[in-house]
Amino acid sequence: MLVLRFVVPVGFVHVVRNFAVSAAMSGNADYKSATSIYDFTANSIRGEEVPLSKYEGHVCLIVNVASKCGLTATNYKELNELYDEYAESKGLRILAFPCNQFNGQEPGNSEEICSFAERQKVKFDLFEKIDVNGDKTHPLWSYLKKEQGGLLGNFIKWNFTKFIVNKEGKVVERHGPNVDPHKLKSSLEKYF
Repeated sequence: MLVLRFVVPVGFVHVVRNFAVSAAMSGNADYKSATSIYDFTANSIRGEEVPLSKYEGHVCLIVNVASKCGLTATNYKELNELYDEYAESKGLRILAFPCNQFNGQEPGNSEEICSFAERQKVKFDLFEKIDVNGDKTHPLWSYLKKEQGGLLGNFIKWNFTKFIVNKEGKVVERHGPNVDPHKLKSSLEKYF
């Protein structure tokens, strides 16, 4: 925690104000000055802080997920299939971030999300529920959107927006919710 002191003149009296500044949102770099996803941390679905530098040297697929969306069944099934095909052989890592910003389709708490993921036999990495748009956007997602803007604007439009990150941690592609994970194979294979 960094404490900044400002001297504010008020009439003839100078008031010293202390402002506590967290280190760029829970140990995360300022997304505008970040150079890769490795500059960020995120909390796992179990609440442990995960430095994204742990994914260095891996191609990553980062996706915002929801358990009650019409796209859920296909996406979870195909994300698992991508994981089965490429995690061991090519080092693919899938980072899934639950988000409840789209029609309330991820209403559960971490325990409920874990329970759903277990029923889906999720094999990839699941993180705590976050915001991907608005004032409380997780810094990683601000960075992803800055690096690969969308067709109609940089905001995330719906569940299951997918970002491909190369082995150097650079965001190289963005795919919308309408692109099923199995359609990403040729894109992913360019970066292995």
